[in-house]
Amino acid sequence: MKRKIWVNIIIVGLMFLTACSGGGDGGSSSPTGTLSVNLTDASTTDYQAIYVTIQQVAVHKDGGGGWNVVSSPNKTYNLLELVNGVREDLALATLASGNYTQLRLILTDTPDNSLNIISRRHPYGNYFIDGYGQSVELKVPSAFHTGIKIVKGFAINADQTTELILDFDAARSIVKAGSSGQWLLKPTIKVLETTEYSIISGNVAAEGILVSAQKYNSSLAVEEKVEVKAATVSDASGNYKLFLEPDSYTLVGYKDGFSPFYKDTKVITTAENTYTENFSPGSASSTGTVSGSVSISGADQEQYATISIQKDATVSGNSEEVEVKALYVANGGTFTTGLPVGTFTAVISTYGKTAIVQPFIISLNADTNIGNINF
Repeated sequence: MKRKIWVNIIIVGLMFLTACSGGGDGGSSSPTGTLSVNLTDASTTDYQAIYVTIQQVAVHKDGGGGWNVVSSPNKTYNLLELVNGVREDLALATLASGNYTQLRLILTDTPDNSLNIISRRHPYGNYFIDGYGQSVELKVPSAFHTGIKIVKGFAINADQTTELILDFDAARSIVKAGSSGQWLLKPTIKVLETTEYSIISGNVAAEGILVSAQKYNSSLAVEEKVEVKAATVSDASGNYKLFLEPDSYTLVGYKDGFSPFYKDTKVITTAENTYTENFSPGSASSTGTVSGSVSISGADQEQYATISIQKDATVSGNSEEVEVKALYVANGGTFTTGLPVGTFTAVISTYGKTAIVQPFIISLNADTNIGNINF
């Protein structure tokens, strides 16, 4: 199941190291344009805060020449503050005009000197704060050395500004500890040019609703049929906003303790347009839990499985599945999560293995253990 959740975080105009490229002979200079890079993120209700510390942003021009550093923020960001259209700039740089092939983020384990949401200095460069106020470090396997390379071509045109949004999928990027005992940060990032996206916004009549835009394709492999393209959490007034590529979407809402709900018609978007979609939350529901464990034969401790918990729905007159929530569990890890009473299906997938489909029923105040998921 491909999960691309956007926590609509945009980091605006705080850090900008201007990188000037290429003068010619005789003092003449090549044409230049401007690159603006914003950060956005898919939201989650599982954590109080998720912090990452970004040291550098660099780009790579077509035809060689190495990496060009366009920003050195050295700043610690709470991804969960960047929701519902809040934006913050990662870079604003002058670059030689031409085609660029890649963008790279370099993370660091050294936090800045700001305070976190519980008024304490950051204990780590990359970590989350759980529901009990505990700070848990996130291990970043390789990004410290080589950076997070994002393959996305873009053009810099003379005397024009190219604006890129980096979609940092926080929910998918945090992997529950396996046998190593470590929590992993496996960054999942997507790039979108602002001229390519559309906006869906509206009201779901309650605070703290996880609102997601999903696509369903019955012809794909079982783990790919449901794809979450963007998600955010509604604010205190119940408002939400999603940044999306133009397409056809099912809007789904979910909050622990309530029945999942969704719009019964597809929302079709086109580039550079805004759509207003209001829908109401499900009723309060009795709950239970589902639990289990994951084993991946022949894999290291950093490989993980995606557990997509899905439910049947009827949208625009057709039957499909929608994702209620997703878990990411490292090899050897265990999981437990609450769900409303009812019938669900867990689609469990991992790299290089055949996906496993496990139907299950949640009963009132009971735990449903689906056993060891053994790949």
